[in-house]
Amino acid sequence: MNVSVVVVDDEPLIRSGLRAIINAEPDLTVVGEAGDGAEVLPVVRRTGPDVVLMDVRMPAVDGIQATRLLLENLDPAPRVLVVTTFENDDYVYDALRAGASGFLLKRTPPDDIIAAIRTVAGSESLLFPEAIRALALAHVGTHASRPTGLDEYQLTDREQEVLRLMARGLSNAEIAEELILGLQTVKTHVANVLAKLNARDRTQAVIRAYESGFVPLQ
Repeated sequence: MNVSVVVVDDEPLIRSGLRAIINAEPDLTVVGEAGDGAEVLPVVRRTGPDVVLMDVRMPAVDGIQATRLLLENLDPAPRVLVVTTFENDDYVYDALRAGASGFLLKRTPPDDIIAAIRTVAGSESLLFPEAIRALALAHVGTHASRPTGLDEYQLTDREQEVLRLMARGLSNAEIAEELILGLQTVKTHVANVLAKLNARDRTQAVIRAYESGFVPLQ
């Protein structure tokens, strides 16, 4: 599978560096670039990428607003991978809640950047689950936690098991092995969880599980 990527950053040097890293891979291609969030929607409409690498802090329209614009105006919308300087940046958690599928630090080694793009494009596992848990702990805390926080969504017992394993970062294949289920059965359970939670992908489902207290943060 060839994965097409749009790179969004207000620093030309960062964009050129990411472009070089990505285009060096046989299955990845940069199909467009933008220097500000305000340019993202037209670039994405024109190029139709699978993944957008989105700088979170930009002068006119930041990565959070740009992510929302993509999700509100495109169906299907590309996966968004937020790129940031600080992992505990409030902007990062807001971007994940807005619909981004994961985040990367600007100091991330090239091999890990490539692996992250492939993971997000494949959408069958959670990117950096411990980092997402740490962000949720910092922004949600445990004061609002309640064990039955997802009762309103009427998840079956099996779907609840699958969601807990998704929060641990397990892939569909790993969940299948853990629960001794067929891979297609697991895919069906994951799809049902996302539909019931009205979550775009695993990241949003897991954040909802943390914020509701269904999956404990500590």
